Amino acid sequence: MSMALADYFYELSPELIAIRPAPERDGSRMMVVDRASRTISHRMFRDFPSFLREGDRVVLNNSRVIKARLLAPESRIEVFLLEPAGERRWKCLTRPGRKMRPGAVVAIAGTEAHVIEALPGGERIIEFLAEPDLEKHGHMPVPPYLKRESDAGDEERYQTVYAKLPGSVAAPTAGLHFTPEVLADIPHSFLTLHVGAGTFLPVKTERIEDHVMHAEHFEISADTAEATNSAKRVVAVGTTVARVLESRKDEKLEACSGATDIFIYPPYHFRRVGALLTNFHLPCSTLLMLVSAFAGADLVRRAYAEAVAERYRFYSYGDCMLVL
Repeated sequence: MSMALADYFYELSPELIAIRPAPERDGSRMMVVDRASRTISHRMFRDFPSFLREGDRVVLNNSRVIKARLLAPESRIEVFLLEPAGERRWKCLTRPGRKMRPGAVVAIAGTEAHVIEALPGGERIIEFLAEPDLEKHGHMPVPPYLKRESDAGDEERYQTVYAKLPGSVAAPTAGLHFTPEVLADIPHSFLTLHVGAGTFLPVKTERIEDHVMHAEHFEISADTAEATNSAKRVVAVGTTVARVLESRKDEKLEACSGATDIFIYPPYHFRRVGALLTNFHLPCSTLLMLVSAFAGADLVRRAYAEAVAERYRFYSYGDCMLVL
């Protein structure tokens, strides 16, 4: 199978990018891709429970998106929190970088940000005089391709209804379709993977195996491990869940926590995940490569072409695909 980056590119008209969520969470369209029959059908997400069978266990990511964007309008500086790096310290992206060299001090988010270090990748280690109040001063980190500022609507809709543990700087978007009513009807468990900003980064190496994957922190509880081990089929809600489950190489899943930088692309053999619910992903992204590994690159190319032809809504606030 080709490892060329060009195999994961597709054309998408900008009007198919969902700038806002559907009026109702469970009102999105759902493309159903059957790997065995190689057929594609069109349903609504509300039909999702009807595709589950006895013994299935649906696993979801309960990470909560933090208001990671901090703005200093007077100095025109933006600080994007990536992950904690110690007491009152964060690894951050900053803009413009020329104003945020080591030693710089900026008043932002009701406190002061001191630039401690510039990392090789361009990130900054910033120490705050006091831990910033993100609920008061932060902004939701909606994806850059939306080309708009976040608003009050995003505070609710760019968050799953079951989000619990704060730490993500991007939503696990396959879960945005779920309502409490849908969850009540299905056997489900939660794990946690804090989604990093690297989820939006396209692969830039010509050969995909040369790409260096970003690491993300995860946690699996004993209850989730036990439920997953006893399931006849595991239905992963999102690529984040799939990555966590596939990163554990032991035959029996155990309660654990840590970080994973697993990069899944064809030809990869999935050991734990038996079905996958996912949104439609950016061209040349690691997420598209994971879905291609799960469903087969040719079938995914055909599915995406049909999604474009049928005018599905793409990306974080868009429609979804169920791969069986």
